[in-house]
Amino acid sequence: MSVETQKETLGFQTEVKQLLHLMIHSLYSNKEIFLRELVSNASDAVDKLRFEALAKPELLEGGAELKIRVSFDKAANTVTLEDNGIGMSREDVIAHLGTIAKSGTADFMKNLTGDQKKDSHLIGQFGVGFYSAFIVADKVDVFSRRAGLPAAEGVHWSSKGEGDFEVATVDKPERGTRIVLHLKKGEDEFADGWRLRNIIKKYSDHIALPIELPKEQSAAEGEEQPAQEWETVNRASALWTRSRTEVKDEEYQEFYKHIGHDFENPLAWSHNKVEGKLEYNSLLYVPARAPFDLYQREAPRGLKLYVQRVFIMDQAESFLPLYLRFIKGVVDSNDLSLNVSREILQKDPIIDSMKTALTKRVLDMLEKLAKNEPEQYKGFWKNFGQVLKEGPAEDFANKEKIASLLRFASTHDDSGEQSVALADYLARAKEGQDKIYFLTGESYAQVKNSPHLEVFRKKGIEVLLLTDRIDEWLMSYLSEFDGKAFVDVARGDLDLGKLDSEEDKKAQEEVAKDKEGLVERLKGALGDSVAEVRVSHRLTDSPAILAIGEQDLGLQMRQILEASGQKVPESKPIFEFNPTHPLIEKLDGEQSEDRFAELSHILFDQAALAAGDSLKDPAAYVRRLNKLLVELSA
Repeated sequence: MSVETQKETLGFQTEVKQLLHLMIHSLYSNKEIFLRELVSNASDAVDKLRFEALAKPELLEGGAELKIRVSFDKAANTVTLEDNGIGMSREDVIAHLGTIAKSGTADFMKNLTGDQKKDSHLIGQFGVGFYSAFIVADKVDVFSRRAGLPAAEGVHWSSKGEGDFEVATVDKPERGTRIVLHLKKGEDEFADGWRLRNIIKKYSDHIALPIELPKEQSAAEGEEQPAQEWETVNRASALWTRSRTEVKDEEYQEFYKHIGHDFENPLAWSHNKVEGKLEYNSLLYVPARAPFDLYQREAPRGLKLYVQRVFIMDQAESFLPLYLRFIKGVVDSNDLSLNVSREILQKDPIIDSMKTALTKRVLDMLEKLAKNEPEQYKGFWKNFGQVLKEGPAEDFANKEKIASLLRFASTHDDSGEQSVALADYLARAKEGQDKIYFLTGESYAQVKNSPHLEVFRKKGIEVLLLTDRIDEWLMSYLSEFDGKAFVDVARGDLDLGKLDSEEDKKAQEEVAKDKEGLVERLKGALGDSVAEVRVSHRLTDSPAILAIGEQDLGLQMRQILEASGQKVPESKPIFEFNPTHPLIEKLDGEQSEDRFAELSHILFDQAALAAGDSLKDPAAYVRRLNKLLVELSA
């Protein structure tokens, strides 16, 4: 045993204490995941060494055969896991094993469900995998030395999973990390070769480097025990380089859990080998649920990049557009240089070609999911729909393809679910309908009951109801689908084209001519509040509505800009009235201009409220309404 120096005792970060308490006292239902997590960490350490050794071959220290070894000692009741990867310095050990980076632990705690089985699966997702060792061990020793440091700068970390840990400097001739788990009483099932072999085959068969266990050996009585031999128990080949026909679904699923730090199986995956002008393998996954940082557009994202099976980087974001940031997977290229950097990735034309192909592959995968597994796609849309809506603005080339994957609520279905595809909408369209009608608003209840829909209900025309904050911005980039233009039913002068009969159009013209006097009176009463006053063809039940000018910002976009502190261009609504409504008929017959003006402003404010807007002068509205109520009760 080498002599320990510079020994010190340090306290765990508060969140780590909470986490260790949870590991030790709560998560017992799926104990074997500790080995999956430690093997996964060891694999990452080896990948990091491979990458750093491209620029500094001396880091390999003459030992280029990279592997992970798992052993056990029944007598001592220990399990040992050792890798010859990058290793850790004293500072690394204190930083990585005494604290948890970022807000991982806080988010981990927040996501706990109380269901032990589900909670135990959360471990890997939040970068807290190492601490799962304490599910089965009451003491953990870590011996590590970073590649490139002298043997005398090895480090020994030790903890019983309570309030503190010890760190000391030791001699460690070999680079890498050795973790010794002192198993708790009753956990001796893990100090067994058959048990460890089965766990590795179950969770880590896909790891692309050898995981070795001691070979079962026996010596005859009186003979010397033979030298320890090791055997590889996993396939040790990169899963994505194997033929699709020889990879089982379970293997794809376990590999996803490894790279995605997820406990659920993916919804879908696509494994592809490209040969010819470009040569690369890709394995892409659609997760079943959204990560906690999905809406942070600047959060780390991207595919794991390998070049000729050598790991290059964890989050290569250049291979997929931002709106597909939820996709997990691996891309392994034969055409990129091994010393590829982020800067090169951003400029290389090969990357552009790969990005185009991989984006199309993801969209095809989603199309297939929507067609063959509509219920699964519903779940996907709930989790990732708003992110996919960023697509038409970012990816002009695939605009139509993305549009076919979008889902909306509509007047066809009262559930309020976003389940209507544009192809379904067009299949149900009225004869002669050459437009796709939609309405945006703050909530489903508001748009569903909007006066703007009255004429559409009367004629049985379906309208898409858009209530996500991103929707108005989305529709500014989505002008048509399958040759049919999108029309905002709250914007401009509504023209139903062939859906209005010649008789309807003639009747509208006659009414407009007949009410020219009322239009002028309303213009005079409402003054600068409106851009225009006109007879409405949209209304059947309500007295008045406010329409948006053809080029003006909608209410939703206006509110978003105002909330972000941006200057919003000035615009005024168009006041439309229903000439057959009793209130309008009464208004038309009003002789007092003062009273006419008061009633006109009440109707204007009510129309603004129905549109989901806030009143510019609520006190004036209340005063006018109270005055009217007093008159009516007199």
